[in-house]
Amino acid sequence: MHNIKSSIKPALGILAALSLLVVSCQKKFDSNSYKPAETFGGFSSSSQIESSALVAHFSFENSLVDSVSKTSAANYGTTFGTGIKGQAMQIGLNNYAIFTPTTGITGLQSMTIAFWMNTSENTTGTQELVDFVDSNQFWSNLDMFLDGQTSSGCVFKIHSFGSGGTQEAWLTSWKLNSPWGVWTHIALTYDAGTNNFTFYVNGAAVGSSTAANFGNLNFANFPAIVLGTTQFETTPSLTSGATSQSWASYVLGLMDELRIYNKALTGTEVKALYQLETIGN
Repeated sequence: MHNIKSSIKPALGILAALSLLVVSCQKKFDSNSYKPAETFGGFSSSSQIESSALVAHFSFENSLVDSVSKTSAANYGTTFGTGIKGQAMQIGLNNYAIFTPTTGITGLQSMTIAFWMNTSENTTGTQELVDFVDSNQFWSNLDMFLDGQTSSGCVFKIHSFGSGGTQEAWLTSWKLNSPWGVWTHIALTYDAGTNNFTFYVNGAAVGSSTAANFGNLNFANFPAIVLGTTQFETTPSLTSGATSQSWASYVLGLMDELRIYNKALTGTEVKALYQLETIGN
C-alpha cells in the first residue's frame, strides 16, 4: 500500500501542473484571432486593389522611397509626422520633395492618383499637393491644388494636359467644406477611353467632367514630380515658363499614402481604398 501511495502522489502532482498549464493557456486565448479579415468591395488590404496597375506608392514611413520603383524623392525640408497609417510626410513653408518619375508614370495614358491630406488654411497662397512638371509651360502636366481658401473651406482645382500637351483641361468647381486639420482622402481618375475625369472625396464621387478629344495623357516635358508646392515655387523653378508667383505657396500640413495607378479605378475600388486605409489596412 505504501508503494501505491508513493506512486500516486507524483502522478497527482503532474496532473495538477498540467491543469495549471491548461488554465494558463485558456487565459491567453484571443478570440480576435478567429475573426475573418474585414473586407470592403471584396478586398481585405489596400495592396490588393489593382496591384498590377500600381506604378508608384509612397507610404512615407520615415522615408520618401517609392515602394514600386525602390527609388527615393529628394527632400527639401520635409519631415515626418503621424499619418493616417503610420507616418506621413510633413510639409510646410518653403518645403517640398521632388521625385524623378519612372517610365510607368511618364507613360501614363489613363490614371488614378490617390492620397490623404491633413493641412491648415494657407492665407498667403495656393497649396499644391501633387505637381507633374512640364518644364516648358507655366502650368504643369498635372496640377492638384487648394485655392479660394477661407476658414470654412476651399476649392480643389485640377489642371491637366492631354494628348502630349495639345489638349488642356481645367476642373475648378469642386469644393471642400471644413477640410482644415482633418484627414481627407482625395482621388482623381482619368479614363482615356471615355475622356472622363472623376473626383472623389473620402471614397465618394463628388463630380465628373468629360474633356472632349483629350485622348491619352502622354505627358510632355516631364522631368519631375513635385510634392508640396507648384513647379515654379521650387528653388530654382523647374519650368522655363514661370518663376515664383505671389499667389502661390506651400502645403501647410501632412500628406500620406500617395498611390499612382496606370488605369482609372472604379468607384467601388476607390471607396474600398479609402475604407481600408482608414482602418490601417
